[in-house]
Amino acid sequence: MFEIKGKDFLLNGKKINIYSGAMHYFRTMPEYWEDRLTKIKLCGFNTVETYTCWNLHEPKKGEYDFEGILDLERFINIAEKVGLYVIVRPGPYICAEWDFGGLPPWLLADRNIRLRCNNENYKKHVEDWFAVLFAKIKPHLESNGGNVLMMQVENEYGSYANDYEYSNWIKSLYAKFEMDVMLFTADGNWCNMLSGGSVDGVYKVLNFGSNVKSAFDALNGFQENMPLFCGEFWCGWFDHWGEKHHTRKSNSVVYEIKEFLDLDANFNVYMFHGGTNFGFWAGSNFAQNKIQPTITSYDYCAFLTEWGDYTPAYHAVRELMHKAQGLELAPLPEKPELQNIGVVKFTESAKLSDNLSKIGTKYRCATPESMEYFGQNFGYIYYETKLKGKYVMSILKFEGVHDIAHVYVDDKKVAVMDRNKQKNLLGINKHQLILSGFEGEKKIGVLVDAMGRINYGTNLEDRKGLERIVLGNQIMFGYDVYCLPMDNLDKLEYTKDMANNEPVFLRGTFKANSKGECFVHMDNFTKGNVWINGFNIGRYWTKKGPQKALYIPGSLLHTDKDNEIVIFDIEGYNKGEVVINNKPDLG
Repeated sequence: MFEIKGKDFLLNGKKINIYSGAMHYFRTMPEYWEDRLTKIKLCGFNTVETYTCWNLHEPKKGEYDFEGILDLERFINIAEKVGLYVIVRPGPYICAEWDFGGLPPWLLADRNIRLRCNNENYKKHVEDWFAVLFAKIKPHLESNGGNVLMMQVENEYGSYANDYEYSNWIKSLYAKFEMDVMLFTADGNWCNMLSGGSVDGVYKVLNFGSNVKSAFDALNGFQENMPLFCGEFWCGWFDHWGEKHHTRKSNSVVYEIKEFLDLDANFNVYMFHGGTNFGFWAGSNFAQNKIQPTITSYDYCAFLTEWGDYTPAYHAVRELMHKAQGLELAPLPEKPELQNIGVVKFTESAKLSDNLSKIGTKYRCATPESMEYFGQNFGYIYYETKLKGKYVMSILKFEGVHDIAHVYVDDKKVAVMDRNKQKNLLGINKHQLILSGFEGEKKIGVLVDAMGRINYGTNLEDRKGLERIVLGNQIMFGYDVYCLPMDNLDKLEYTKDMANNEPVFLRGTFKANSKGECFVHMDNFTKGNVWINGFNIGRYWTKKGPQKALYIPGSLLHTDKDNEIVIFDIEGYNKGEVVINNKPDLG
């Protein structure tokens, strides 16, 4: 039995401290789970913590996926095999710099829904999801002989709201589904956050990244004479596109970990292994009325690098943890093998404009509805409408761009409109252009590049696409819409003509002599995504940075046949080749 007695955790009557490291199964290829979890154990830790990502597990209402990188039970079993307990944080909202904070985008198809509150529509979907998820986790609970010790009620709810009916309802679902497990809430070390996020009768933990001894003072008046626990000790930080890469010196981290040990406190290092925001899975923050998309790498200055290598912080903390617990240092697994493949040239291209109907799903609608309206979770969306008649020169306005719109008039690109740049220095609307007078027909096309949905704060209802086009004071109706989730590119038709300066797919092949890890450098390209053997390894945006190279997991590579690389570049490239080598570049 795992329980609290006074200021201690007890497991089967014996005192235990929780020394945990965060690792999200959905950010690491499953072939590497055992390696990473073993490295957590050998650092002197006894627990791994993970969120669950509702949006990937239920991509469409009632359709569930727990295979491959989403095989949560396999992850829990491997943790048990290597000797780790597990903390599961199912949300349903997880933040985590993850698209929409882990909520499924199809929720936003309902314009009347209200998120993370006592809204009946929202609650019905949450309960349906928890019924499925909890059935997967229940056999692994410590009370059932497994290794799951704790589960979280919501997530940092005091940073968002204070709907006690809702948070208590989330708590009640654990009882309804007979989840006999210790529950906790996690909030920032501030009375306002604890006031909004705490749930009566539920153990409270704090999230912070420094000043350990004073940080726990926030619990005064909320919870006393109970174990001290930092649910997220931030050993680093994440990067947005356009920022500098965040780092943290290892001696700073060691100092804070020692403070936990001196206090006999419990902690979860966030992140022990950060991993990667593959595909379109990275989320965005929102501050000062601007969206701040997160980069593909979730390196986080974690104890293990994105590709599973040891860092100076790993070795320093490992030594500290073993000394504090009187443990002997055991041999570590070998460092990951890296490989240098060299220059890879692209030999074929496929224009998006020639392939819309091949890889997209076409709809006809009166207004340019959002991705979520059509059930689209990720990728791009293209809107096309036609003006017919006799028109004088007029202003053409594009409203509700989320997030970057590439505008075409009669198939010629005439503007790029960024959600973050709606007005110039003179206050003039930049999401408009002057359309010359004409008689006959004009075709207006808009390709919207959707960055990650907002994952934190009060602006979660971040529908992607375009809301409206207005010519003068005349609303434009009647659209052909192509949803482009980019989840199956098999039907692309390539030619030997190397198209450029328009949205285009490029394809090439390369050989690999091993399953070693490597990195594809995107210096010659502007903005888009990369697929290796059909797997979307993430987004690049070289003109923004800081990340200039994407991690290629060695588990994706073939050694017995050619490997395929496909790039979709939306803004044009300098040279049709990339370098794949053994050197990361996070900026």
